[in-house]
Amino acid sequence: MAAKQVNPTRMELTRLKKKLMTAVKGHRLLKDKRDELMRQFLDLVRQDMDLRLKVEKGIRDANRNFVLAKAGMSEETLRTALMAPKQEVYLKADKKNVMSVDIPVFDYDTRTADENDIYSYGFAFTSSDLDGAVKSLSDVFPEMLKLAEVEKSCQLMASEIEKTRRRVNALEHVIIPQTQEGIRYITMKLDENERSTQVRLMKVKDMMLEDAHKYREKQSS
Repeated sequence: MAAKQVNPTRMELTRLKKKLMTAVKGHRLLKDKRDELMRQFLDLVRQDMDLRLKVEKGIRDANRNFVLAKAGMSEETLRTALMAPKQEVYLKADKKNVMSVDIPVFDYDTRTADENDIYSYGFAFTSSDLDGAVKSLSDVFPEMLKLAEVEKSCQLMASEIEKTRRRVNALEHVIIPQTQEGIRYITMKLDENERSTQVRLMKVKDMMLEDAHKYREKQSS
């Protein structure tokens, strides 16, 4: 049906041939991009699984220590100990371009470099379990931030892979076949027109020869 809408001219044939070359080249480039995106996506997925296991283990350790601390301390003492934190965290968000995908890059700074500033309380009236809980959360925080970065990157990569896959399929199953069909249709029509022109020229030539022959016979008589 698409071929019937094509204007069978040499100019249109040239345009379709150029379009086919561009489509084939674009198809090859998009397939390479899709394959590279898939490779990097799978690497991110494996990294995500490793980070998630570490983060979940760190959070479990922190929760266990908090439960033990709560059991060995009064509610008021625990709440007072955590009421005024000494340390502050400043999140820095940036991005980097990977295969035309802007993926996030997270980093952070702390107000002070002293590792003991994560404890916002004195050690006289608190249990060691609370220290362990705070330390567990502090240790797992960088991995939690990295996990957020990797999971968001996976989402963006998956979206770009899907868009690229749709474009590859559109070129492979729609645009390229339709263009090839249009080229075949125009080529067939031009060949048919050329044969018809040759037949007409041969008939005209025969008619002219016949008229010339009759003219010579008439002159000789």
